[in-house]
Amino acid sequence: MTAEEAPNRTVLRLSGGDRAHFLHGLVTNDARPGQLVYSALLSPQGKFLADFFLLDRGEDILLDVSGDLAPDLYRRLAMYKLRADVTIEDSGLPVARGLGAPPEGACPDPRDAALGWRGYGMAGGDPQVDWDAIRVDRCIPETGIELIPDDSYILEAGFDRLNGVDHRKGCYVGQEVTARMNHKTVLRKGLVTVTVAGSAPVGTPITADGKPAGTLFTQSGGQGIAYLRFDRAKGDMTAGDAVVNWPGDGAAGEAP
Repeated sequence: MTAEEAPNRTVLRLSGGDRAHFLHGLVTNDARPGQLVYSALLSPQGKFLADFFLLDRGEDILLDVSGDLAPDLYRRLAMYKLRADVTIEDSGLPVARGLGAPPEGACPDPRDAALGWRGYGMAGGDPQVDWDAIRVDRCIPETGIELIPDDSYILEAGFDRLNGVDHRKGCYVGQEVTARMNHKTVLRKGLVTVTVAGSAPVGTPITADGKPAGTLFTQSGGQGIAYLRFDRAKGDMTAGDAVVNWPGDGAAGEAP
């Protein structure tokens, strides 16, 4: 088993009789008893604000979020709480993650089996896994890099594939915009894994035939995660001094 402490995570604890109902009306995926669930909070305009993991332990729900997003998320949850019977507090629990056989009490990462497991209140060892290499290979976005608050749309970021949105649940904040995008025949833009010859800083614009075609983000092992306009993503593209190529055929919405 390979395990380490996940960096810069805050675990909020939600308790009180209305906790599940409260979250149901706000986030893209519902907590399920004993399962780790990936979810997000959106703006009323349907744009990404924060992604997180939910773990319903019966007596409370743990919410595992990036430490950078935690203060704003706490403020927003407190604003929506009104008179609901919900208490929100910092649990202080550390987050461990790893590959191989999970320890007792750990849960599979719901986004992709390649990401192993996550556990709460358990110790992790020294970092030993190249998580960026896994993310790039599986096209898994990360908050603050590919997932940009008040800018990203979760379906363009692959939340369907990552089990981060339930289109069958009731209304939640930003649901109307997300539903409209879901019912489109194809998406015209989105995150994909590309090949990269050379390297470029995260956030470097990608051009194709001199026209803007997207943005290059995390890179590892000759690959990268890119946000592309599918209609322009044909042949060799450039990102700074790097040459970028998408294995797709450039047809709108046909992201791998």
